[in-house]
Amino acid sequence: MLDMSDANPVLAEVVRSGFVESRHRGALAAVASDGTFAFTAGNANSPVFPRSANKPLQATAMLRAGLPLEGELLALAAASHSGEDYHVAGVREILDIAGLTEADLQCPASLPLDEPTAHRLIREGDAPESRIRFNCSGKHAAMLATCIANDWPTQTYREPAHPLQVHIMRTIEELALEPIAAIGVDGCGAPLFALTLAGLARAFRALVLAADGTPERKVADAMRKFPEWTSGTTRDERRLMVAIPGLLVKSGAEGVDAFALADGTAAALKIDDGNQRARTPITVAILTRLGAQPPAELATAPVIGGEGQVGVVRATFSRG
Repeated sequence: MLDMSDANPVLAEVVRSGFVESRHRGALAAVASDGTFAFTAGNANSPVFPRSANKPLQATAMLRAGLPLEGELLALAAASHSGEDYHVAGVREILDIAGLTEADLQCPASLPLDEPTAHRLIREGDAPESRIRFNCSGKHAAMLATCIANDWPTQTYREPAHPLQVHIMRTIEELALEPIAAIGVDGCGAPLFALTLAGLARAFRALVLAADGTPERKVADAMRKFPEWTSGTTRDERRLMVAIPGLLVKSGAEGVDAFALADGTAAALKIDDGNQRARTPITVAILTRLGAQPPAELATAPVIGGEGQVGVVRATFSRG
């Protein structure tokens, strides 16, 4: 195992006009196909809030509890979607299945993450900010549908003591093989369960290695088959899953990524300063080190000056 945990290494650097302008520090844990650690960097055993990287685990818990979804709609239940029109149609379909409406969603209202969609809605004056366009609305609709399937109350579904959230927490602990370190509140208002990066990587590994037909495998298969439903038409996660057969990947706010390959190789990373721009280049570097072949164009992220590219963000595991 390559262990750089004693150094809090640099994970990425910003290079502008040949000059290293700044560095991103962080941590990662990578697990080999046999379940042993492949390598770590930074403190992989300190708990973090995975943010939306927890969504596949939440969706697994809901499926175990009787969530009546499959295919694209199951992928949407685990999504941080871009708010494109097909995402909105899917969320409405989940709510219809539950006999509920958009008024039952308790996530915030927002513009779509997809800029062309947001610009169109603003031009049209068609209520550009709405709960159903929020990137977590698929998860919230699925939470409501799970409550309906179990005759649980819907008004309090976001409360940590609600039966749904207790069930989700216990499922995440089982998948991660560790206890939840803390409970917070995510940006969408739902409970947020803290894990170590090693635990998060183990949980993703459990999804891809689960037997066919199990809730874990159904979630992994739905996300891999319909990656545009878990993110969006132009998002990096979709591009990675299209390019690498069998890859399951989910990002989270504050610089988190988690993924697993079909053979059970898995990893999770957290950028200390929460900056998202280094997330994909680091993920690509880890995937490459683990033997995958991610798209070369995702190995760096552009730094824009004026109207042109003046530098790049690139991964590096050097100490700094």
